[in-house]
Amino acid sequence: MKLELFFDCSSPWAYLGFEEAQPLAEELGLDLVFRPVLVGGVFNAVNTSVYHVREKVPAKAAWVGKDLRDWARLTGHEIHFPPAVFPVNSAKAMRACLLLEERGALIAFARAAFEAYWSRGADISQERVLEGICRSVGIDADSVVPRLGDTDLKDRLRANTDELIARGGFGVPTFFLKRSDMYFGVDRLPMVREAVRRARAG
Repeated sequence: MKLELFFDCSSPWAYLGFEEAQPLAEELGLDLVFRPVLVGGVFNAVNTSVYHVREKVPAKAAWVGKDLRDWARLTGHEIHFPPAVFPVNSAKAMRACLLLEERGALIAFARAAFEAYWSRGADISQERVLEGICRSVGIDADSVVPRLGDTDLKDRLRANTDELIARGGFGVPTFFLKRSDMYFGVDRLPMVREAVRRARAG
């Protein structure tokens, strides 16, 4: 059974979903498919309320910081919110994920990008930072960074983003089982487990 994960390294919730989905997929024998997107494009198209909350609801913004600290303690991941640069333009990082998927290195690069941004506050919009991330996981940066402006990578990232919107998504992390069964947020992973159990029992 396939489990798709639409994610963006600029989201702390996607960081949690990215990490927590992997052991779940291994436990359940799922084919976990990573789908890089630009969450800003999703927000601009179908979820502009995100910007209103950031600007007009300080109580929720304060709670988000606490919630992330709680999740970090629960999962063992280091997350500092907000980073020095927030929000960040993650387009090049997400194009790198698409490029490195072809080489079997998406997981290593994405994990390192998440950690660089959310644990160390590095500005992942900068090519020099992406070069360092590549080197940290044994990837030849010279074969990646010069290609991040390629039209095909831009088109593929846009297509993934548009597909998420067309399938009813409004943020990240968004999970799909069997293409149409959608779950939003890392806290829905127990529901994914239950859905898999029901499907196999039925």
